[in-house]
This record gives sequence, structure tokens and C-alpha cells, in this order.
Amino acid sequence: MKSKRLMSMVVFVYFCLISMNCLASGNHGNQPAKKMGILLVAFGSSEASAQVSFENIDKKVKAAYPDIPVRWAYTSSIIRDKLAKQGKNLDSPEVALSKMLDEKFTHVAVQSLHTICGAEYHDLRRTVGAFKLLKGFQRIILGYPAMSTQKDMERIVAAIIETIPKERREKDAVVLMGHGTHHPSNVFYAALMFQLQLRDPNVFVGTVEGYPGIDFIKETLLKKKIKKVFLMPFMSVAGDHAKNDMAGNEEDSWKSILTKAGIQCVPILKGTAEYDSFADIWVDHIRGPLSHFK
Repeated sequence: MKSKRLMSMVVFVYFCLISMNCLASGNHGNQPAKKMGILLVAFGSSEASAQVSFENIDKKVKAAYPDIPVRWAYTSSIIRDKLAKQGKNLDSPEVALSKMLDEKFTHVAVQSLHTICGAEYHDLRRTVGAFKLLKGFQRIILGYPAMSTQKDMERIVAAIIETIPKERREKDAVVLMGHGTHHPSNVFYAALMFQLQLRDPNVFVGTVEGYPGIDFIKETLLKKKIKKVFLMPFMSVAGDHAKNDMAGNEEDSWKSILTKAGIQCVPILKGTAEYDSFADIWVDHIRGPLSHFK
């Protein structure tokens, strides 16, 4: 707890110094000319193969908003440290926004690339809130993650149905692996499974670190006498969780647990952000913040 409070104090002082520097630079009288920017914020991934997901979103955002500069940040310090050892430097949201202040951006749309409004998203909200208080930007607004409203849920259900492998037969199941969280927003996963099963009763949603877990999914599959499942990550990237926790050969992977139970598994290593139908949801959410900048 002490280290967290110390880090918070350091970050706050850092923000204050930046703010004072901006004020001292002469922002009196007329407001500076409007300069809009987009900051895309993901949890991040150190898996090289997972970068295709972020590249797809980056390409779509730049195509949708060609006149607005795009920056990136990762919320995971562990991922940033791993990438730094590989010679790839990614900023935290705090550092990325500080740099955008230094570049004289006046209006910034911060777009969360998280799946749900979980702990990572709420940490990002606090960061954006701190920059609002310091008034370094004229406007800074945070966009919602992928699954935030009922309309989002309906789009995600449609996108999942659309991206199920064509070779899947009606009696085969599809099991989606979400990350899961101890945050109250974990309820989105069960809600998603309910709405999916209104369309297709053999589509299931489980999580690595929340509810429903793999034991519940396994018992449900066995009760329904399902013999084959397609395992698909319900995460923006097919990173470590997809490769190891879902499709790995270790005894505690979902593939191993279900195979041991007599269920054939077909893993699909493709993150949701690789599919345009999912990526478009995040891209469309940027319109919310940008609409306030006109």
C-alpha cells in the first residue's frame, strides 16, 4: 500500500510540474489554436504475433480520422518492461498524455481498447480525470471500452456469431475465453453468454480470472453431451492467455482440461481486434469524445 501511495504522489507531483510548465509558457489571454489528437490505450501484449490486432485497430482509426494524429499507450507496466528489454518502448497513459501536452495538443480523445469497464479502464478514468483537473488540455475525454452498453452487447453478439469458424457444426460448441476480473464488471461475461445463447445455445463464455470458470464450462458441456468445441479468445489479442491458458499443452490449460474430459478441442488463435466487426466497435466509440470537440 505504501508503495502505491508513494507512486501516486510521484505521479501527482509530475503532473503538477508539467501543468506549471504549461502555464508558465504563456497561455494567458487567447486560447491556443485547436490541435486534436487521439490516444489509443490498451493493456498491451509482449507477444509479437499479437501485434496484428493492434495494427488492425491503428489502421482503421487512421482511416476513419485521417487528419487527427494517433498515439499509443499500454496500461500494463509488466508488458512495457518486457517490451523495453526487446528494444521497444511504449508509454504509460500518464507519460503519453504528458508528451501530448508538450506537443501542444489542446483536445485529446483517449480511447480505451479494453473489452469491459474493469479495473484497468477505471484506472485510466482516474488518469484522465487528473489531467482534467490540471487543465493542461482545453478538452480531454475518455471513450468507452468495447462492451459498455446494450447496443455494444448486441454488436458483440453479432460479431461473435459472424466469426465462428464455418466448419463448426450445430452440435459442436464454441467456448470463448475472456480474461475475467474481480472487479464488479465481471458480470458482463455472464450477461454476454445469456444473450449469445438466445441466438445459439451451444456458445459459451468463460474466464481465466473470474466467473464463469472452466470447471463450470466443462460440467455444462458434459451435461449437454457435447463432444467437440472450438476454443476462441474473447480478448483483443491472442497473446499469452490464448496461447497458454487456452490452447497450451500444460495440464491446467482449457484444451487439456476439456480433452481429458473426452471433448475434442479446436483452438482458434485470433484476437477479437483482428476481426473488423469487433475493431469497428472501438473505432466507432472514438466519435463520442470527438463530437464534443467541434
